[in-house]
Amino acid sequence: MKYALLFLTAGLANLPATLPAQAPTAPTAPPSPAREARQQATRLDGDGRHAEAQLIWQAQIDGAVDPAARAAAQRRMAMSHGFAADCGNAVRYHEMVIDYWKTRENEEPQNAFYQEGEMANESARVCIDAGDLDTAERMYRRGYELGNREPAPRTHPKSLWDFRMAHAMGRIAARRGNGAEAERQVTAARRALDGDPAMAADQERFFSQLVGYVALYTGKAAVAEPLLTGALAIEGNQRDAFLHCLLASAFESMGQPDRARELYQQAHQLAEGSHTPPAAYARRVAREKLGK
Repeated sequence: MKYALLFLTAGLANLPATLPAQAPTAPTAPPSPAREARQQATRLDGDGRHAEAQLIWQAQIDGAVDPAARAAAQRRMAMSHGFAADCGNAVRYHEMVIDYWKTRENEEPQNAFYQEGEMANESARVCIDAGDLDTAERMYRRGYELGNREPAPRTHPKSLWDFRMAHAMGRIAARRGNGAEAERQVTAARRALDGDPAMAADQERFFSQLVGYVALYTGKAAVAEPLLTGALAIEGNQRDAFLHCLLASAFESMGQPDRARELYQQAHQLAEGSHTPPAAYARRVAREKLGK
């Protein structure tokens, strides 16, 4: 793989006689019942107890005090379905959130269109991780279209959506076994980054993930392993549970089950308490691999 080389170089006696008085600690407000419920539902989803979690998420949807709170709860319900690898229902709830942001287009157009694209992409991420590649492609294309409707002055450049689209299409092509198309999309992703250094400053770390992902899913585990190891060493990636799972899968394919198991265990721990697409994938896959 022509991009591989880019990432392979990758005391008590000294205490004072008296201590300064400490200011009294301010009392902390007790946690709200709604927040405690969200934390409980997040734990349930992470443990694979989705039906119980969804009862809580539905109660938060029903009890929402305004449309924004309802949309936030609907997004959490979408992610609960993501933890269950239920692409269809994740899309259904993400579309509800998109509908909310459509009502905000006049008041906050830059943010509204960006959020619409984000929700479509989030749904697509759930679907690709669940193996529904056709729905994933449809939702990624929808996210690209919605995000690029953001009017001037844009706060999220077209180059960002170009990079995200190439990243997504590269992963989908790799999952379909189309190595040539995956490589073409890797090139497109690289071009988008090189064409906008300001955008690339925040997105560069995701490129190495793409190259390793493509290698892994096109049957080149021995190539993917050093790429993914290098990706994990990049600032901002060290605690990425999804990357840990990818690297574990590479070791598994290379016949190193002990190393794979160690990485799956790390992924499971890193994703604890998170309610995002990477956490949904990592908790589900690591739980299966570890027999939890």
